[in-house]
Amino acid sequence: MSHPHPDLTLPPPLPEGGLRIVPLGGLGEVGRNMAVLEHAGRLLVIDCGVLFPEDHQPGVDLILPDFDYIRDRLDDIEAIVLTHGHEDHIGAVPYLLRLRRDIPLVGSQLTLAFVEAKLKEHRITPVTLAVREGQVEQLGVFGCEFVAVNHSIPDALAVAVRTKAGTVLHTGDFKMDQLPLDGRITDLRAFARLGEEGVDLFMVDSTNAEVPGFVTPEREIGPVLDQVFAESTGRVVVASFASHVHRVQQVIDAAVANERLVALVGRSMVRNMGIAAELGYLKVPDGVLVDLKQIEQLPDDRVVLMCTGSQGEPMAALSRIANNDHKVSVGPGDTVVLASSLIPGNENAVFRVINGLMRLGARVVHSGNAKVHVSGHASAGELLYCYNILRPRNVMPVHGEVRHLIANAALAVRTGVPADRVVLAEDGVVVDLVDGRARVVGAVPCGYVYVDGSSVGELTDAELKDRRILGDEGFVSIFAVVSSQDGKVLAGPQIHARGVAEQDDVFDEILPQVTAALEDAVRGGATDTHQLQQVMRRVVGRWVSSRLRRRPMIIPVVVEA
Repeated sequence: MSHPHPDLTLPPPLPEGGLRIVPLGGLGEVGRNMAVLEHAGRLLVIDCGVLFPEDHQPGVDLILPDFDYIRDRLDDIEAIVLTHGHEDHIGAVPYLLRLRRDIPLVGSQLTLAFVEAKLKEHRITPVTLAVREGQVEQLGVFGCEFVAVNHSIPDALAVAVRTKAGTVLHTGDFKMDQLPLDGRITDLRAFARLGEEGVDLFMVDSTNAEVPGFVTPEREIGPVLDQVFAESTGRVVVASFASHVHRVQQVIDAAVANERLVALVGRSMVRNMGIAAELGYLKVPDGVLVDLKQIEQLPDDRVVLMCTGSQGEPMAALSRIANNDHKVSVGPGDTVVLASSLIPGNENAVFRVINGLMRLGARVVHSGNAKVHVSGHASAGELLYCYNILRPRNVMPVHGEVRHLIANAALAVRTGVPADRVVLAEDGVVVDLVDGRARVVGAVPCGYVYVDGSSVGELTDAELKDRRILGDEGFVSIFAVVSSQDGKVLAGPQIHARGVAEQDDVFDEILPQVTAALEDAVRGGATDTHQLQQVMRRVVGRWVSSRLRRRPMIIPVVVEA
């Protein structure tokens, strides 16, 4: 297996007739999936998603793929192919279309509907091409055939990209549920046909590659939800992803069976389910959905609230309910169902929400204590089937953390794919398919791009580090006025601290040392205020570190008079 190497340099020019694959997100993390394919001077983008921030990224709203690699080649992009409508695959589309608004978006009906609703908020009207499974479209030099795959959202597609350099099959996110709620299974007959034709590079979802066996069918969730609803004497609150149409359908079915009414909570949930119902993907019997405002007039045992926030997102409805900061409240007798799995990195946030809900007296049902969620990603057994059906010439695991990619690569080797034809890459690593062989040929710069309020890409890792220091260690400011004539300290030094867990007067013992250090520095020839500020920073920093065992951010200010 060829591994990306930290010392990789910029790749050479793409050989004539070759195909280049550059992942700009989704390899080494769960989220912000994006791959760029290049052939004959033209580009095809597959997916363009976001990553949600973790605790060590305070203040960040979203994390985008790094578009720098394609920023100067926007006119070369034939299209953006979207495999399905989850945020980690479509969430960054508005930010890419800001750079060039007329890049065609290609995807299924539901996927495009979700994207168009998102783009409306950004005041962008996209150029779209709706496709179905079995459809073939020529997008410039890229011939694209779309294949039905089963996932935790309807209308998901894999895409087979045919070029003169060979055929690439990109699964998107998929699993092989044999009893799906909508009857739309992963089309293994199409996979087999493509395998007979010859798949030169198989780019395959790795998220569940470490999990043995097969994913439980979605149908097994329905009876569990039905039982939870039947046992609940008060309100039932169900949290899931705002795009999980299948799960919302099961909640509506269980509500109808238990004579309850359903209210949707959260702007994205209301928007997405409205779209899904309008397009026929969500079947809602008349009179079942009610407005949130009507909830207070209904008895608790007739209410189901379907909301966002299953990953502990601080501003989502469930987190605010747990913090008693929402118009919806829960208490003893109420039941909260977290109908999702934990995304790696979100564990602490989710457990914080669970604890908050239980503190209010609610019963919390989650995937750890009941079968209320199944994964949308193929487990090891399903991946083995795919490798054996396709017999790909080269394999490139995608979508997952490094451990998932490595586990997926090992499965490919076990089915007979030669180890030197399994390419392990991370974000920014460049893979060329030339003469039927896929090889790592270099790497391009590819960092995190942070959305912070209205700013995109302006927040740096250094500034994030400053935020973490402020949050963890606090802030100390030192102010002094120094005579420009003789270097005497005319006023101060004054020290103010925030978040240091000490009163300001604890710093009184260091003030004489600061004064002496300033005057010594002036006598030694220091005249620049910046030099004097650094003197104050060093004196106070050493003292705080040894005396208080802390490393706060220190902001020195010296004014000459």
